[in-house]
Amino acid sequence: MSNPLRLGIAGLGTVGIGTVKIVQNHAELLARRTGRAISISAVSARSRTKNRDADLSAYGWEDDPVALAKREDVDVFVELMGGENGVAKASIEAAIAADKDVVTANKALLAVHGQELAVAAEAKGRVIRFEAAVAGGIPVVKALTEGLAGNEIRRVMGVMNGTCNYILTRMENAGLAYAEVFEEARQLGYLEADPNLDVGGIDAGHKLSLLASIAFGTKVSFDAVELEGIGRISIDDIRRAADMDFRIKLLGVAQMTGRGLEQRMSPCLVPADSPLGQLQGGTNMVVLEGDSVGQIVLRGPGAGEGPTASAVMADIVEIARGCRVSTFGQPATSLADPVPAKATAPAPYYLRMELSDKPGALAKVATILGEEGVSIDRMRQYGHADTSAPVLIVTHKTTRDAIDHALKRLPATGVVVTEPVAIRIESV
Repeated sequence: MSNPLRLGIAGLGTVGIGTVKIVQNHAELLARRTGRAISISAVSARSRTKNRDADLSAYGWEDDPVALAKREDVDVFVELMGGENGVAKASIEAAIAADKDVVTANKALLAVHGQELAVAAEAKGRVIRFEAAVAGGIPVVKALTEGLAGNEIRRVMGVMNGTCNYILTRMENAGLAYAEVFEEARQLGYLEADPNLDVGGIDAGHKLSLLASIAFGTKVSFDAVELEGIGRISIDDIRRAADMDFRIKLLGVAQMTGRGLEQRMSPCLVPADSPLGQLQGGTNMVVLEGDSVGQIVLRGPGAGEGPTASAVMADIVEIARGCRVSTFGQPATSLADPVPAKATAPAPYYLRMELSDKPGALAKVATILGEEGVSIDRMRQYGHADTSAPVLIVTHKTTRDAIDHALKRLPATGVVVTEPVAIRIESV
């Protein structure tokens, strides 16, 4: 059997301890599957004395993750601390400089610095693996870099933030308002310390930008992702969408067009009977479309100790086997500079607005929409309040620009009581 593969693990939170447990509990299994032992040389975390659910007494301890990354008895530096800068970035840079391979779950760091780190690693003949950074336990990075390597990828789409999916499905199933479920999610510990990373779509946007780089052979371009969170989604939107056989999801979509690379993370309506429409709770789902394979759907837990540690170990096992795949599926120096493109492909839209209870109110709205080239497919009016009534419109395929132009003109009609809501209906 070959020499053991020696790990240095920085970060002993949920995922770090989960990874330690897998190494401890499955030592023989891992050795059989890789042909060599996998061991832990040393670990690092903020507190040496914190009570953790694992025996760490056999491992060296480094207070400084950078020192851990440089240790001579570490072959693979496993970064599970998080943060797009600071010690996480410094320790990965130190590991690469010291000729170590890197495994990380840090999507924020890779979304911002992935290109420069990949170039540095590949120049040294090292690899950076990051299966755990995207969609938890779902092996989507491996699917794109290896399983679908013979395909031209047409579209990447998915629900990539379990907290947002939990909030939206909880709102629908319990009939609760967004603010109530947001607070419930906070109490349960589902939200990041900065909740906007979740509900603002930033966390999911990081993941989408990484998948887009692999899928389309471009440098990671998180800054070009169009982001819209779920804060404006009301229980009325969820109920009205359900009335018309749709569900609302925070959906990421990336595709290459003749104008450039589209990347958007925003609330969308999807058919209730589609795989995405049926996705419940904190589960993630990624849909990949290739010219040869067609459409494949990957579904699984997007977070948690076991699923995320499983993804970390998958990368470690591949390194132990001698697999050397470029960070983003092809040499980093060959990745193209992406041309960002806004989503202009026509799609149906869901429009919700509150109209004054006046004669001709609907006619005024329909006239504005028609003048902007927006054709109405379906329309419903719900129970009246004292002076107004909610109206729901589903359009035929149109562009976002046409919708936006129409919405800007509607206040001048004098019949729109509240700011209209417009949500794209995505084909899946």
